[in-house]
Amino acid sequence: MLFNGRPVNPPPIPSQDPPPGGPSPNHLGLERLIFFSDAVFAIAITLLVLDIRLPPGTSGATSQQLLRALMSLWPEYLAFFISFWVIGLSWVSHHRKFLYIRRIDSSLLALNLLMLMLIAFVPFPTAVMSGSTTWTATAFYALTMILMCLSGLALWWYATHHRRLVDPHLGRAQIRRETVVPLATVVIFASSLVIAAVAPGLARIAWILIFPLAILLRRKAA
Repeated sequence: MLFNGRPVNPPPIPSQDPPPGGPSPNHLGLERLIFFSDAVFAIAITLLVLDIRLPPGTSGATSQQLLRALMSLWPEYLAFFISFWVIGLSWVSHHRKFLYIRRIDSSLLALNLLMLMLIAFVPFPTAVMSGSTTWTATAFYALTMILMCLSGLALWWYATHHRRLVDPHLGRAQIRRETVVPLATVVIFASSLVIAAVAPGLARIAWILIFPLAILLRRKAA
């Protein structure tokens, strides 16, 4: 290019490569995946509480009437408690898995997105279960949780199969350790489908077993 008869060179185009010693594109992609996943978990777990509302007509209730109204919301409390802790356990499991995952690819991104889609969906079956004690509501919730856990297991299986995306020296015991709790959760929710055919309320109470069982399995696997 000439300017007033003198050659003028265009400014250099900045390099798209990371600086020497800087983070690799794969590392940045892994960080973005984790940040995005954490945001979805946080939003889903926060939305759960929005379904707990006082019955209409309690604005001018007496203290005793308000107490009865609060106690009548126990199905909502139970649904919130179970969903909060299942999502929480899923987040802990996701966090632990990505301590060992070193690389990402398009298939892992797709599997992670599938799991996040199911996580984000959880507030809806939670609301359905809060408003109905029928077998259909209980089964709908249990199936959602089963699919959510299976999606997390599929992600972990894909990452660890032939040490595809994890440290090649990661031991089998550690791989198995990150599998047992989601698998036990699937077994409990699947068993509850049979219990729900007879007593939907009992099936929901059985879900509480997930939490002591998760602690026990984690300690045994440690």
